[in-house]
Amino acid sequence: MEYTFYTPSDPVSEETKKEIADFLYEHLDQFGDEHKSIMNCINFALDDKEKFGGFILVAREDGRVAGAVIINKTGMEGYIPENILVYIAVHKDYRGKGLGKELMLKTFEKAEGDIKLHVEPENPARFLYEKLGFTSKYLEMRWTR
Repeated sequence: MEYTFYTPSDPVSEETKKEIADFLYEHLDQFGDEHKSIMNCINFALDDKEKFGGFILVAREDGRVAGAVIINKTGMEGYIPENILVYIAVHKDYRGKGLGKELMLKTFEKAEGDIKLHVEPENPARFLYEKLGFTSKYLEMRWTR
């Protein structure tokens, strides 16, 4: 497996961004968002001039995307975790083989500061997050216009 980190200081082509967004759109299954939202998240992660930036981690095997993570920096050190894991997905052919855990461990190494994430209660990935030390401190509530 080959792992690549993309950061705001790396030139990332629109083709690569689209490849990552297409992968996440397909492999997030019922826990995903619209393609446009995923692209917005990618652009946020790769922009540290107008936004806070972040990074993207992609795992490839034989040139094919097998897994991906997007971290956005929050800019709120001290009272909100410095990073939010917005998206993580593993290709269905690689699930249950440790790739999700490996992606998380590499993300921990790269991230500066704490990481938060949102996970649906019925998402099986929740158990991996708990094994890796994530805890549920709050019930998230949203007001939507």
